Amino acid sequence: MRTPRILALTAVSVLSAGLAACGGDDTGAGAGTDGPIAVQASDTSCAVARNSADAGTNVFAITNSGSKVTEFYVYAPGDRVMAEVENIAPGLSREMHVELPAGTYETACKPGMIGKGIRSAFTVSGSSAPLTDDAKLADATASYQRYVKSQTGALLTKTEEFVAAVKANEVAKAKELFPISRTYWERIEPVAEIFGDLDPKIDGREEVVEEGMPFTGFHRIEKDLWGSGDVSKDGPIADQLLADVKEIVAKANAEKLSPLQLANGAKALLDEVATGKITGEEDRYSHTDLWDFNANVEGSKAAVASLRPVLEERDPALVKTLDTEFANVDAALAKHRKGDGWKLHTELTQADLKALSDAINALAEPISRVAAVVSKK
Repeated sequence: MRTPRILALTAVSVLSAGLAACGGDDTGAGAGTDGPIAVQASDTSCAVARNSADAGTNVFAITNSGSKVTEFYVYAPGDRVMAEVENIAPGLSREMHVELPAGTYETACKPGMIGKGIRSAFTVSGSSAPLTDDAKLADATASYQRYVKSQTGALLTKTEEFVAAVKANEVAKAKELFPISRTYWERIEPVAEIFGDLDPKIDGREEVVEEGMPFTGFHRIEKDLWGSGDVSKDGPIADQLLADVKEIVAKANAEKLSPLQLANGAKALLDEVATGKITGEEDRYSHTDLWDFNANVEGSKAAVASLRPVLEERDPALVKTLDTEFANVDAALAKHRKGDGWKLHTELTQADLKALSDAINALAEPISRVAAVVSKK
């Protein structure tokens, strides 16, 4: 059906602009004496004002002067993601806070949000007390890591059930399990995205072929389930999905997160809503996008909940705003409940999409301020 697709793109054009703009009011706290590091991104270049910084919290101020939506990353060796900011619309700016110990890194802009990006070397030297020296921030990361462990456990269990159904060619059961298993993935996706190419292997859409990767994982199986309805030959893909999920579960549970990764992750999950769920691009064959939408919001809420004692101490007004806007998103989404699940994306009207977009926009702005509050000393 073409009409919902067109309406979804109309809705996201408004949403993307709002999400991209909302980072511009960050205070830059924790940027050090030199202030934020300016990044001028275009369709063909990624000009980072400095190629080195002191250890500790650094702030990158990214401006997109190109014609394509872009992303900005800081990578550690092995393409381990230290921080990222997505969905920077043309003409707009975002700030990204990241805690970096001494070492060698790469910065990258990704015009069109695809490919390996336009990369440059970046060096961090010296030493700095980690943010987790603050007892409340240490408690926040420990609390969130317990949440990650609970979600990865459920992700593994439900993926095993999904894979078993696919290998048995039990199409109806596999369809039922598809959005349920992905719920646990979507709640913690920013953590999963840290580990190089595991995220696109598990959750990549068909466009990964353009980046030289095979189309595998959840969405490859989704295409067959809702396309041909025959997954009798998808056993190897299902086995690889389960192997990749097991690997990412182990890595996620072993990862020691920075408080800023919680703050950035809460925002990144809303960007996920904007770039995949509102548009219907994420689950384009099954149209089960609202399951993912709800899971992204729940994951964002969990990250903020872990940081809540710190936020209440440093900016109680922000906490009050976040509580209000999370409740508004929940109320807007609840209108589309259907049985134990959600309406399909194709069942949503233009007015439905606009209401969801407005609710996410209103939440995205205060969420974008969390990282600056967390990085204050």
